[in-house]
Amino acid sequence: MEQPTYSRDEIYDVIGIGLGPFNLGLAALLEPVAEIKGLFFERNQQFNWHPGVMIDGTTLQVPFMADLVTMADATSKYSYLSYLQEHQRLYHYYFLENFHIHRKEYNHYCQWAAGKLNSCRFGMNVRHVSLTEQAGRPLYELEVWNEKSGQLEIYFTKHLVIGIGTTPVIPEHLAEHVDESFFHSSQYMNHKQRILSSNSITVVGSGQSAAEVFQDLLKEQELRGYSLNWLTRSKGFFPMEYSKLGLEYFSPDYIEFFYSLSQQKKDELLPKQDLLYKGISAATIAEIYDELYRRTIANESIDIRLQAMTEVCEARKDSGIWNLTCKNWVSGEMNAQSSEVVIFGTGYKQTEPFFLNGITHFIQRDDKERLVIDRHYALKQTSYTENQIFIQNGELHSHGVGAPDLGLGAYRNSVIINQLAGREVYPVQQKNVFQTFSQTQTKESNALYHAMTSS
Repeated sequence: MEQPTYSRDEIYDVIGIGLGPFNLGLAALLEPVAEIKGLFFERNQQFNWHPGVMIDGTTLQVPFMADLVTMADATSKYSYLSYLQEHQRLYHYYFLENFHIHRKEYNHYCQWAAGKLNSCRFGMNVRHVSLTEQAGRPLYELEVWNEKSGQLEIYFTKHLVIGIGTTPVIPEHLAEHVDESFFHSSQYMNHKQRILSSNSITVVGSGQSAAEVFQDLLKEQELRGYSLNWLTRSKGFFPMEYSKLGLEYFSPDYIEFFYSLSQQKKDELLPKQDLLYKGISAATIAEIYDELYRRTIANESIDIRLQAMTEVCEARKDSGIWNLTCKNWVSGEMNAQSSEVVIFGTGYKQTEPFFLNGITHFIQRDDKERLVIDRHYALKQTSYTENQIFIQNGELHSHGVGAPDLGLGAYRNSVIINQLAGREVYPVQQKNVFQTFSQTQTKESNALYHAMTSS
């Protein structure tokens, strides 16, 4: 067996594993921080953000300021506006008058930033992490497979930042059927050209991804002639909460409130907040409705069916056709539907990376086997160690609905960087919203106001 290559005994302050938007933003914010030496690994060959749902014309659901850096440092050279300026598109964007970035351009923006950051290494697959000791000090040792050189490399670091990531979810009782005609929406663009020649297509789910897939297929239906169904187990095709006061739940203030609750209270509250982050944008619903209206002018018939409160109980494939047994869980009615293609826009789940197996016995878990994460995004460990493991987008259960939100990525990275540096590198504001979420916050806000006005 070939001997691994060591990083010449170089010790990093922090290594990030996974280069999605959150760790990429951390790399960008760390670049000007001289006292912190960081390195970031990604197993894929380049940054590519959800390519399977990169449907033409789709946009982010957050304003452009939710880029990699702006909410922590508006002067950063890695901001979206800097990207536009470098690509001579500032005036184009100015005249566009749209806060929401096209996903295609957001992906290109992130690729642009990744290409400028020397700390970001692609084609580097982290296989194993362990806690070791070097010169009397504890360090994390990483075994990393370099896809380009075909060599195993060893790196040492004081701290880790894990981009947890998510995996697509298809209902467990149907997952065994996955194939090229029965798949998750995350693979939609990979299969699109083939499925457009189908005679019937069914979309399952009621989140933004399901709606965008349905809308894209709706645009093609007149030309292609297939029948199109949209089913969801949810109570309806409802919009995501996007009022201005509702958006204040995606703030450091709400994180502070939510984190202070008992875990029992958190677990009770989260299922009641689905529409804060799981619904469909009102604009997408409106566009779909407008198209349905246009297509039915003069009582023209359309081969389209939308049905809520309906779950797919069983699926059987016969001669290339999926026979679905469905149930309306409100009325109890059963019905059968047939479809050549079935696409599941049924969300994602957080997954724990396998490379943590070497240190899993050091990591605290709650009674549901979830990671226990402190207020500053570090894993709580079974014994004291100064070597921290920070988590990106794995703290929904502990920090609330803002965990996957791009608009809070720069805030979380500010908190992590301040912890790594042991000082305030990026200021974190204490009052960011007009409402308060607890009496404690109200008292603190009043005290701050009096202190400011009396000075």
